[in-house]
Amino acid sequence: MKRYQIIFLCLLLAANLFPVAGCNAEKKTEGDQPNIVVIYVDDLGYGDLSCTGATRVKTPNVDKLAKGGVLFTDSHCSSATCTPSRYSLLTGSYAFRQNAAVLQGDAPLLIKPGTPTLPAMLQKKGYKTAVIGKWHLGLGDGSLDWNKDVKPGPLEIGFDYSFLIPATGDRVPCVLVENHTVLGLDQSDPIRVSYDGKIGTDPTGIENPDLLRYGADKQHGKTIVNGVSRIGYMTGGNSARWRDETVPYQMLHKARNFIDENEDGPFFMYFAFHDIHVPRLPDHQFQGATEMGPRGDAIVQMDYITGQLVDYLESKGILENTLIVFSSDNGPVLTDGYDDQAMELLGDHKPGGIYRGGKYSCYEAGTRVPTITHWPKRIKAGQTNNALVSHVDLYASIASLLNYELDETEAPDSFNTISAFLGEDSNGRESVIEEAYALSIRQGKWKYIEPSTRVADWITNDKNIEAGLMNEAQLFDLEKDPQEKNNIAKGNKKIVNKLDAKIKKIRSESRSR
Repeated sequence: MKRYQIIFLCLLLAANLFPVAGCNAEKKTEGDQPNIVVIYVDDLGYGDLSCTGATRVKTPNVDKLAKGGVLFTDSHCSSATCTPSRYSLLTGSYAFRQNAAVLQGDAPLLIKPGTPTLPAMLQKKGYKTAVIGKWHLGLGDGSLDWNKDVKPGPLEIGFDYSFLIPATGDRVPCVLVENHTVLGLDQSDPIRVSYDGKIGTDPTGIENPDLLRYGADKQHGKTIVNGVSRIGYMTGGNSARWRDETVPYQMLHKARNFIDENEDGPFFMYFAFHDIHVPRLPDHQFQGATEMGPRGDAIVQMDYITGQLVDYLESKGILENTLIVFSSDNGPVLTDGYDDQAMELLGDHKPGGIYRGGKYSCYEAGTRVPTITHWPKRIKAGQTNNALVSHVDLYASIASLLNYELDETEAPDSFNTISAFLGEDSNGRESVIEEAYALSIRQGKWKYIEPSTRVADWITNDKNIEAGLMNEAQLFDLEKDPQEKNNIAKGNKKIVNKLDAKIKKIRSESRSR
């Protein structure tokens, strides 16, 4: 073969091997639209991770996320209970504007179709969107038949795909819903659900405590599913009832499928854990992983599933350009209806870290939750950030990242704090509302809790948590007193009046852009 022929063949081979080399200028720059994954844990306290101080439980996979990104020390969900926090995350609006509260398992959809939502905004930017895991934002229109199409739901408010625990693990119906369909349902054994009174002949925890894997209070003592009694009554749907221990793996499987189908991106996935909410029923491989019983073991299970999800993104070669936000829907609770020895086996573990209160509480541990952002292509690794940030701001912040201009109706309480979320500075919010059974406000070093005449003895008596509700104003200097031990309201009337007026203004206004 002549020399010029060899050169020609080499050039032809190079052209075939690298056909895209001349097309790079036409392709969108990688990173303009990162994949976005929100990992939302349930009832995880600020001190429940080893990267935030835990020593009796190890969370190496979550720790790895923190080491590779930004760990926030002053990040807040919007509410000390789950339904309001999830509402705020997806709508960019404080949940008290909707009078949102913890929903029953048969409640109608809280976010009405047509409401601007984070996933709907992302759809406009070309994203495929999915919610996988715990929902607890209601389904249907108030007359839902679980044996027919389960809608309206996530698909009607911006999600392309959904795989749901309809409410929580401690509430019936104990079935999984994929898009509009209850999985595994036998139509000859139809589901019926009631929160008003007993239906059917299924055993209950109140009537049949000998059938329980562990005891439950009266509220959680209704229909028994998988050896655990729940809130509410359910009959039928036996072939569709979940086994709690397998749900995390089912969630992971569905997440991997969604990633497979959308790995060319961009995609948004809201991966909402049930762990470490009650009933805590970790799979056998995690039982005994800690000395803290099911609650500690459920933290280990959550960490494992998180690691598997992140590893899968890496195996697909897309972790580099995926923005992960890891956090929790509210603060920790130990005893929440079931006798799983969470209190007795706690030892020196501090679920809320140094902070006072917990789930349901106006004090800091109610809403100050562990939060991590991770995006190798954009976020510098190994950061700790003290910015005051809130989950309600993810909507406006992600919109800003994607150069999406919010209209007047979108995300009314959401502020653009993307530079803080990306670890580029520590300029978070000037102030933020914290919602429990009264409103609190954080501004700088100050924490103000408005007076309340509401009686919530059940929080103290049943949950062993300080509610933080008092009929007098409470003011704390968190720089000097992060544990909120010293109420200095009486000596700082000017600050109290200013912050009280700000809460009243925020509550009364219908904020628009």
